[in-house]
Amino acid sequence: MSDSTLSASAAELVDVIDDAGRTVGVVPRREMRAGRLPHRCVYVLVFNRQGELFLHLRTATKDVYPSHWDVAVGGVLAAGEDFEAGAVRELREELGVVAELTPLFPFRYADSATVVQGRVYRAVHDGPFRLQAVEVARGEFADVATVSERSRREPFCPDGLAVLAEYLRHVTFPQPTSSQPA
Repeated sequence: MSDSTLSASAAELVDVIDDAGRTVGVVPRREMRAGRLPHRCVYVLVFNRQGELFLHLRTATKDVYPSHWDVAVGGVLAAGEDFEAGAVRELREELGVVAELTPLFPFRYADSATVVQGRVYRAVHDGPFRLQAVEVARGEFADVATVSERSRREPFCPDGLAVLAEYLRHVTFPQPTSSQPA
């Protein structure tokens, strides 16, 4: 990432929000990160038609969780941007695609690096993708069942893993039928 690209990203304006999600201020992204200020973001779980989840490796220059695998495409909303517009923008920026979005659930997350209130969406797209070199080092589809195992040996974004865990709690899987007589 060039210095000018880093500077532009750090200067992007971001809404700072209160616990109820109301905007209480607008600051540059660098100030939001430095102060760990609560903000809005979106997460898009991208599946292919075979049900595999798209994972991507974040670049080493990302401002939070650099060089971590992520299970969701997404990011910080710009000041005044709504969730769906942010999700559409992030898909276009990071993967170079447009896809139908299914809204899933609101999501809150906080750790030592970030405090977010977000929305989670689902999209289905088989690619090909045009990965944004500034943010995405590489990507691949993987079976959801392998993500947990991989996260024990490779760095993954903790908020993305929390999004995936919540998604899996919401998904209804078919129950095996009993072969015993009633």
